[in-house]
Amino acid sequence: MTTTVPFLTGSQIRDRFLQFYAKNNHHILPSASLIPEDPTVLLTIAGMLPFKPIFLGQKQPDFPRATTSQKCIRTNDIENVGRTARHHTFFEMLGNFSFGDYFKEQAIKWAWELSTQVYQLPPENIVVSVFEKDDEAFQLWEEMIGVPPQRIKRMGEKDNFWKAGPTGPCGPCSELYYDFHPELGDDNIDLEDDSRFIEFYNLVFMEYNRDAEGNLTPLQNKNIDTGMGLERMAQILQNVPNNYETDLIFPIIETAANIAKIDYHKATEKTKVSLKVIGDHVRSVVHMISDGITASNTDRGYVLRRLIRRVVRHGRLIGIEGQFINQVAESAIQLSETPYPQVREREGFIKAELEREELAFLKTLERGEKLLAEIISKTGENGQISGVDAFTLYDTFGFPLELTQEIAEESNLTVDIAGFETEMKQQQERSKAAHETIDLTVQGSLDQLAEHIHPTEFLGYTNLQLTATVEAVLVEGQTVEMAAAGTDVQIVLDQTPFYGESGGQIGDRGFLTGENLVIRVDDVQKESGIFVHFGRVERGQVSVNDKVNATIDRACRRQVQANHTATHLLQAALKKVVDDSISQAGSLVAFDRLRFDFNCSRAVTPEELQEIEDLINTWIAEAHDTEIAVMPLETAKEKGAIAMFGEKYSADVRVIDVPGVSMELCGGTHVKNTAEIGLFKIMSESGISSGVRRIEAVAGPAVLEYLKVRETVVKDLCDRFKIKPEEISDRITSLQAELKTTQKELEAVKQDLAVAKSDQLLTEAESIGEFKLLVSDMGEMDAKALQTAAERLQQKLGEGAVILGSIPSEGKVSLVAAFSKKVNKEKQLQAGKFIGQIAKICGGGGGGRPNLAQAGGRDPDKLSEALSTAKQQLKESLE
Repeated sequence: MTTTVPFLTGSQIRDRFLQFYAKNNHHILPSASLIPEDPTVLLTIAGMLPFKPIFLGQKQPDFPRATTSQKCIRTNDIENVGRTARHHTFFEMLGNFSFGDYFKEQAIKWAWELSTQVYQLPPENIVVSVFEKDDEAFQLWEEMIGVPPQRIKRMGEKDNFWKAGPTGPCGPCSELYYDFHPELGDDNIDLEDDSRFIEFYNLVFMEYNRDAEGNLTPLQNKNIDTGMGLERMAQILQNVPNNYETDLIFPIIETAANIAKIDYHKATEKTKVSLKVIGDHVRSVVHMISDGITASNTDRGYVLRRLIRRVVRHGRLIGIEGQFINQVAESAIQLSETPYPQVREREGFIKAELEREELAFLKTLERGEKLLAEIISKTGENGQISGVDAFTLYDTFGFPLELTQEIAEESNLTVDIAGFETEMKQQQERSKAAHETIDLTVQGSLDQLAEHIHPTEFLGYTNLQLTATVEAVLVEGQTVEMAAAGTDVQIVLDQTPFYGESGGQIGDRGFLTGENLVIRVDDVQKESGIFVHFGRVERGQVSVNDKVNATIDRACRRQVQANHTATHLLQAALKKVVDDSISQAGSLVAFDRLRFDFNCSRAVTPEELQEIEDLINTWIAEAHDTEIAVMPLETAKEKGAIAMFGEKYSADVRVIDVPGVSMELCGGTHVKNTAEIGLFKIMSESGISSGVRRIEAVAGPAVLEYLKVRETVVKDLCDRFKIKPEEISDRITSLQAELKTTQKELEAVKQDLAVAKSDQLLTEAESIGEFKLLVSDMGEMDAKALQTAAERLQQKLGEGAVILGSIPSEGKVSLVAAFSKKVNKEKQLQAGKFIGQIAKICGGGGGGRPNLAQAGGRDPDKLSEALSTAKQQLKESLE
């Protein structure tokens, strides 16, 4: 028996949820960005994540009640996407939240009213679960709502008890399930049976605080956090077999099916899986790019790149050749533009990013697929692809490890993950560059401290010095009562003049002083409203509750203010000179320099850079006053203030306005007049990732330092070459031409030496039946000369095989194999495959043609072993 429920579109389900709670005095808030403020996660993975600081007591709510439709992305179970009815990477979570206002009784009452009256779900089709020890919830469902006790299931802590972590706020849950087959009765109800039940609404009753010993104490302010999966409710109300066939996703799937000339409903299960993956992933990537994420090989950029590449590959699996993502993306944009207008507003940027990534991947995909097919063929059924091969696919062809695993699984193969990770670690060590790091071990202690201390009051916009109370002292991330001279510390104050790093601006420097106490502060970090002052006790000792004088370094503050306002002028100039659609993708505002990352599909020309620089210096010389005001977010947007994509703003925002020039939302520190900046100079412009450019510049006194260095270099060059400054460019061009000629001559000499040295080796060749075999170590010969020598030796020897190896530079091995045609045909030996296997001994790989191939390695100590192995294997094969 199938119960009929009223059909609602996905948009109607979303709107009715929000309006129901708005009618019950909840403030409708927009979805937060997929780029979270929480540093412990890469992406927004739950509807409650934007409110985590409130639930942890680190931030005061703007409203006692809120309701949202939150965009979320999870990729931890990506292998299930398309294979189950309800797994997605992108989904929308509808939620209602109470911050110390209503609690369990009201939450249950509204959840039932929404489900049975607004969505008109038959009560007999709803089963409820409660935490096994939550007698109050059980009683409310049974006595207040009237749910039969046999349809209220008690569940254990694993399923029905929410916690933010090992310590902190927590509480029992109650979940609502839709029963597709109530006619099967109430005996032996198994809520794990997803063919009969689907969980559609989760109510979290946040009423306890758990300490380090596991003890639970009631919270003074109890909170409500709920989540209803929009896609799940759409499956129920649209009476379809899975989430993918709802109107939230199926139009995207249909677009892909039409491109592939496939009828979804007549397709094989394997084809349906690929279409579902495309439908799901395209939703994800459209929203990720819209929120300012660009593809890269790290962090959330890697998640985006991985999803795009899975779309491309599944497109190829169903017969789509060439580029197609943007056709499918248009369907996703159409479905999203009403609830999320910025998706349509950023259409150009979204499609440009997708086109670049798709095209780049297609160029390497075919070659990578051929190589992987060869690897699978030689591996054999039920075997394992080596970590070296998997890393070569990743490093050279851009194949994510997960994609290699997925393709291997289709051939009943596994991948050596440990070997891959070893290769990755070695590469990271080779390319490791020095970079600044911040000790994040304080995070766990801060989460605990947040339960006992209030957020730090920042007074640094107007006060550069004040008296404060030490709220906490941390040493190596652990709270202590006291720290003595010579100790590196992290100090939390009740109030501070020190700016905490945020919005791209680094933290202030300065001193904390007291009677016989001096702490030098080198950095200030801000986390959930708590300012952490990183420094060193230079004299005396500091204890919790001490009074200290907090004083910032005024010179550093002046420099950072100049650089921050200059960054705003830079964005305004870019929009005016290059493209009005340019948007910020990141920034660094330091004491000595500034860096501005922006979304742009092309390089900025030298002429444009000069125009931008001149325009900014004109604005500086015009001495514009800077007007700073706090106003409602909507008012700021109406006035034209620029907001950064991916940033989450409160109801009231701080607006930095340089009238007629620039207006931005910003919490940083700024000059009072542009004349205070002095000068502005662009140092460089470059691309840092697909569709993202970077400008590095200096302002104020740093410009003079920059020009002083350049003047010193110019003077030195003029003295060395006895020329005028204007002649330097021509002289360098002449030297480059001379160097190029010399390099060609040197290359010719190397080739001649390789030939001469190879001719001396002819006498060392061994006869193996009718074939000649020569294996030799050529010392430090470079790769090109090595190949020339191998080709010549093989031609001189006639029928046979030549293997040469060398160590051209530190940490590098070169190998070459040259086989005659008879060796290829009669002995079925191919130079490419053979030398590729030998190179693995040296920690490398490679390949090439059947008669000539080159490979490399990273372990010179293994060259002798590699050549010995090659000689032994060829002896056996040629006999």
